[in-house]
Amino acid sequence: MTADNDDATYDYVIVGAGSAGCVLAARLSQDPSLRVCLIEAGPVDSAENIHVPSAFSRLFRTEVDWDYATAEEPALHGRSVYLPRGRVLGGTSSVNAMVYARNNRRDFDEWGLAGWSYDELLPYFRRSEDNERGASYYHGAGGPLGVADGRSGNVLAAAFVEAALAAGHPANDDFNGARQDGFGFFQVTQRDGRRHSTAAAYLRPAADRPNLTVRTDVRVHRVLLDGARAVGVTGRRLDEEVVVRAEREVILCAGAYNSPQLLMLSGIGPADQLGMFGIDVALDHPEVGANLHDHPLIPLNVTGTEPVSLLAAGTPQDVRRFAEEGRGPLTSNGPEAGGFVRTRPELPAPDVEFFAAPVMFVDSGLGLPTAHALSCGPALLTPRSRGRVSLASADPTAKPRIEHRYFAEPEDLDTAVAALRLAFDIAGRKPLAAWVRDVHRAPASHSDADLKAYVRRYAHSIFHAAGSCAIGAVVDEELRVRGAQGLRVVDASVLPAAGRGQPNALVVALAEKAADLVRGVAPLPAAQPEAATA
Repeated sequence: MTADNDDATYDYVIVGAGSAGCVLAARLSQDPSLRVCLIEAGPVDSAENIHVPSAFSRLFRTEVDWDYATAEEPALHGRSVYLPRGRVLGGTSSVNAMVYARNNRRDFDEWGLAGWSYDELLPYFRRSEDNERGASYYHGAGGPLGVADGRSGNVLAAAFVEAALAAGHPANDDFNGARQDGFGFFQVTQRDGRRHSTAAAYLRPAADRPNLTVRTDVRVHRVLLDGARAVGVTGRRLDEEVVVRAEREVILCAGAYNSPQLLMLSGIGPADQLGMFGIDVALDHPEVGANLHDHPLIPLNVTGTEPVSLLAAGTPQDVRRFAEEGRGPLTSNGPEAGGFVRTRPELPAPDVEFFAAPVMFVDSGLGLPTAHALSCGPALLTPRSRGRVSLASADPTAKPRIEHRYFAEPEDLDTAVAALRLAFDIAGRKPLAAWVRDVHRAPASHSDADLKAYVRRYAHSIFHAAGSCAIGAVVDEELRVRGAQGLRVVDASVLPAAGRGQPNALVVALAEKAADLVRGVAPLPAAQPEAATA
């Protein structure tokens, strides 16, 4: 892997070294005849807090974070919601909470896209995975991405699971197995207690390949087009203009906010919007930036009676245990436990996910914990509300305008209220009683009106943006931008719906499949559906 190359022409130019970009760079460069260039706007992933799992929130608003925020959200009293995104090798897989939770089988069925069913994607999940529990129908072993059981073992997380079971919810020891419903402990993208980002899992092992060039600290400004064909990208590294040409394809892996922004800056997007900024329209594409959505989280922090939260982590003993054994509180990913539930019994699959983190998580993770606490709020998995990414300026260094329009649809607010009632029920059960003292920032009551007011005041993102370059609208089923040549998008923006899971696991599998699509090789054989259960 070279840091630069005098030859600025490659077969494939990949923009964004995140969860998808690192996978694609590693897989495509396995063919020594292909010249691959991976471009990342941020630095190398050398910051120590990237690799210490419990420190992930300390990365917020640093040089490795794009530090985005929504425009004023009308349904949230006009609040702007913080949206961290990784700006570093590994992308958001270098700054996230490391939960490895795939989507529900039903999500893929609802997409209804050829080649993207659950059975067709499961082999790519397995190919990507090195699960410490070993290989099975649902899991892979020996793949690049380390997937492990958590090594923190915090008593508050365990008490939350016991409380959920006491409330009548089923236990689940594998959210990525035959059944998603229930409560248990998440598996995480870690190896030996340290974060295992896609930079660590995929890019690092490819370091010696002479046909792979990685350029960091390069801000891509737009895709270069020859008519409707992508022929490269242009941008800047410090004060130097950078032009990188692609003989075969440009592949955008810049994420749900940056990929549509780059398309629009390149003249591919809604013609009326582009015209407002004086951008020549290469391809009128009204759906670029549309369908943006996220999993909104309703925070619920219950303060504790004992000093057992992560607020106490970081003692010399903790540091020594982390360094020598890869265990203890510094390995905590935050939400160590959780569960998937249906707020109405007639639903075909879970619509809410709970995250239980043994630490006070307030103000989108930007607020300082003021007491020992358990954060155990629910997130909406199937929100109806949709927003948009649009340009705020023709200046490529300007941040995009992001409108998630959280809770614009009344049904989402009703689901949030039902989910909050489930959360309070769990928090009040006996297994948590020994640890819980009070509710931080409690709603005035549990009436519908007061719970809705609580949601509007405190709900924030759980950082799962998706859908802004959706398959079937912006890209086709092989992830090629419709109406263009030599241009694909491979990241969470292509997901028609974020669905019931954490996007990182899905985006890694999506990129594994995309690598086969790009190379034109036969897809992995689909899993036999009769071996699975509903």
